[in-house]
Amino acid sequence: MPHLPAPFTLPDHAAQLRARRRARRRESATAYGFVLPAVLVILGLSVVPVIWSLLLSFQVDDLVTPSRWVGLDNYRALTLDPHFSQAVRNTLLYTVAYVPLSMLLGLALALALNRRIRLVGLYRTLIFVPFVISETAQGVLFSFILDPEFGAANSVLHAMGLPSQGFLTDPSQALPVLVGISLWSGTGFCVVIYLAALQDVPHLLVEAARLDGAGRWQVLRHVVLPTLRPVSVFLVMWQTLSALQVFDLVYVTTKGGPLGSTTVIVYFIWEQAFKNFTAGYGAAAAYVLALALLVISGGMRLARRRGAATERTAR
Repeated sequence: MPHLPAPFTLPDHAAQLRARRRARRRESATAYGFVLPAVLVILGLSVVPVIWSLLLSFQVDDLVTPSRWVGLDNYRALTLDPHFSQAVRNTLLYTVAYVPLSMLLGLALALALNRRIRLVGLYRTLIFVPFVISETAQGVLFSFILDPEFGAANSVLHAMGLPSQGFLTDPSQALPVLVGISLWSGTGFCVVIYLAALQDVPHLLVEAARLDGAGRWQVLRHVVLPTLRPVSVFLVMWQTLSALQVFDLVYVTTKGGPLGSTTVIVYFIWEQAFKNFTAGYGAAAAYVLALALLVISGGMRLARRRGAATERTAR
């Protein structure tokens, strides 16, 4: 009798499920193995320091001796500290001057460069280059240029028959000079953003407005600017948050002087924590700034959403 092959049998269904579960567990373990180092870095460099500094803000700590819990005393002391009030005032003055000027200059340059002119690519590049230079390098550069004795700026003024200026050494001039240095670099970012947004302005709408007799100013006011509104809201938020956190430029150029005229909030925090060794007090000031940044960003996001909703309703 001929030998017949064994009948073909399907694997057990339960065994298949177990094999699939094991394969999925191996894949998950491999995936977590790749992700785990990044998670540990994020936790170690962001989450843990945030929690630790928050607890530190409720303590008296000089980074040497054991800390002591004082509750809200650090925050109460900030409300009575004239140096903190001066830092807040300087930061607000810097922000109020820098943000609108950088946006207005950025918009004006973007409109000028949004044309077919010779070497326009070179002009755009030259305007953006200062933005990629670090604030530390900017501070060193302008410290030499604005030096009251040997700087190139006073040499030019002397050649023009004008009196020499103190610039960064004059309490009445130091903060406006810092705003000017920041405009030299920060305006380029606004120019690039506005140039990108101008590409989305409907050309047919612009041509229709011109055919209806609208002048250049009317086209800008009624066609271009409304189209740029979402980008402008973004720039207000970005530039405001950047201005409130300025530190490198102040540290390199003036060290908060002269007479505290350029002491901003972040420099005040650094000074309290690492110069006066009152880390808890500095942490409290840092969380006041963090709360202000959170409120400002939340308010601007809400305003942006309401503006978008209003535009959709109008349409």
